[in-house]
Amino acid sequence: MAYKSIAEARNLSDEELTAEITSGKQKLFQLRLAQTTGRLEKPHEFKHTRRWVAQLLTIQTERQKGIVRKTTSNTQA
Repeated sequence: MAYKSIAEARNLSDEELTAEITSGKQKLFQLRLAQTTGRLEKPHEFKHTRRWVAQLLTIQTERQKGIVRKTTSNTQA
């Protein structure tokens, strides 16, 4: 599973952002449950999901504080 793009998250509305955070936290719970019961097949999903939730929470905090981030594109001429 590849990392999701933070630019993708910045395009979400506030409601979608909140829903995605909730979904990520539920997935982390499910991963912990699977690990405890010995059914966890992909341990790297912890890292990916934690990172994604952290990015979403950062975007949510930026919006609450009114911080505007510009997305940069790496185009070479």
